[in-house]
Amino acid sequence: MIEQFNLLLIKPSHYDDDGYPISWWRAAIPSNTLAVMNGLARDCANRKILGPDVEFTIETVDETNTVVDPRKYARRLQHTGAKALVMLTGVQTNQFPRALDLSAEFRKAGLPVAIGGFHVSGCLSMLDEPPAELRRAWDLGVSLFAGEAEEGRLDQVLIDAWSGKLEKLYNHLGDLPNLQGAPTPILPADAVLKTLGNWSSFDLGRGCPFQCSFCTIINVQGRKSRFRTADDLEQIIRANHALGIKAFFITDDNMVRNHDWETFFDRLISLREQGIGANLTIQVDTLCHKAPRFIEKAVAAGVRRVFIGLENINPDNLGAIGKRQNRITEYRAMVQAWLEHGVCTFAGYIIGFPGDTPESVVRDVKVIQRELPIDVLEFFVLTPLPGSKDHQEMVRGGVPISPDLNRYDLHHVVAPHPVMSEGQWREAYAAAWRTYYTYEHMEVVTRRHASRRKGHPRKAAQYFAEFKLLYEIEGIHPLEGGVFRLRHRTARRSGWKVESRPVFLAKRLMENIRKLLAYSYGILRTRRIVRRARHDPARYQYTDLALTPPSQSDTELALFTETRGGTAALAKANSDLARVHRSGLG
Repeated sequence: MIEQFNLLLIKPSHYDDDGYPISWWRAAIPSNTLAVMNGLARDCANRKILGPDVEFTIETVDETNTVVDPRKYARRLQHTGAKALVMLTGVQTNQFPRALDLSAEFRKAGLPVAIGGFHVSGCLSMLDEPPAELRRAWDLGVSLFAGEAEEGRLDQVLIDAWSGKLEKLYNHLGDLPNLQGAPTPILPADAVLKTLGNWSSFDLGRGCPFQCSFCTIINVQGRKSRFRTADDLEQIIRANHALGIKAFFITDDNMVRNHDWETFFDRLISLREQGIGANLTIQVDTLCHKAPRFIEKAVAAGVRRVFIGLENINPDNLGAIGKRQNRITEYRAMVQAWLEHGVCTFAGYIIGFPGDTPESVVRDVKVIQRELPIDVLEFFVLTPLPGSKDHQEMVRGGVPISPDLNRYDLHHVVAPHPVMSEGQWREAYAAAWRTYYTYEHMEVVTRRHASRRKGHPRKAAQYFAEFKLLYEIEGIHPLEGGVFRLRHRTARRSGWKVESRPVFLAKRLMENIRKLLAYSYGILRTRRIVRRARHDPARYQYTDLALTPPSQSDTELALFTETRGGTAALAKANSDLARVHRSGLG
């Protein structure tokens, strides 16, 4: 007799400031964890881990692009009469309150639930005892999973769920798996269709050797990097290509630090020559251009966008958080190298370092506008995320940090600052967005790309506009954005009043009209800017300070003269260069 096991994988969203989950008709970023877990679950099903007569039904749900009504899902699972497990996967700190609310509804319906992700792993890896929210999950009868699920770790959870004997905790933090030959991370085609541009994602490596104090990766995935193989990569691309999926975000924290990067790029180039091309976004560090052939190979492999962890332009601030590998003397050459190859650059910039003030933040953003040809600057509030050294030290030191985990989204202020009040910190963050994201600077960014034979002025303007409009109109961080916001009236955060139907509908109608007008205006202005840049007879003669090649005259740049530690950083770089020449290596 054939039996059935239903596995529901949910990647929860988190609540906005009005208490509603952030969901879209089309979301911007796919969930890598959901792809990994779906691939592992499929492998479990194929290996018949529950027995030869048990068939799996696996459903993947990303709440960023799907309205999740737990009661509806519970009724559907119960209607089959089969055993089931609900797994809330990849749950970050700001998503944990939503995960608990979903868990409470599923548990009320009698369904077994497990939660995994960076919040659970980060808390258990760095805190002296489980925090209140993890104990709350256990009180609900929810099982927690810490660590990574490859090499049979998921098998045990599913076997225990099938037998009705889920453990309170599955802790694999001390036993990180090998990724070589691991099951292919893949999302179902219908799930990918719910992302902008039909994106999916995968990782080629995990772990990081650096020691940034704000980072959780090093304490959850380890400081020793682990990698997939080129054969694994080819299998990922081919499996997705068969479903019509050709665009990917490679989630590795720093692709250039993968010692097999050239082998990976060569395999992607070979696949492209066979008609199996990939459109890629990768993450790199600020020294990636120093690796011979890295940028050239990346572009040939299909890289069209790069995210760079710039973080700050003040060396003293970078040193304070342990990110000494970032050298501001290399910033201009690195960004210019990507621009010359027509690659759009996204750079992360953190606000709230000890030396930051509202005035210094605005000054530094203006310096970047003038002197670095970055396309999109992504601003984040320095946040002590559970799993980081910063958070651990604050908890142990009794520092008053926000108890509301929903606010730990890199967008809200949750901890005290040595110089700024909370209001000043919020204003500095808002001022950074206002200063950088003007239509005047959009035109500069667009013209920089238009001046290069390989540049992409339309794409550069599009990305700039997306970040500008999502922040201004939606009031959220653009990385949480998408197209057409979805809300379910009763899906409000526990403890918040559910609005009446007339009030809810009236508010949504007025909100949508206002947003439609604002988006229409922004899109029209963006199109005019692109048209001017592309049809300017002198487009290839355009230049500005950020496009000038690095030289000794850089000593006069505000990047060095107006930032704390900038002059010292330049002097050290020149000293290092002179030493190389003296040694005969230059």
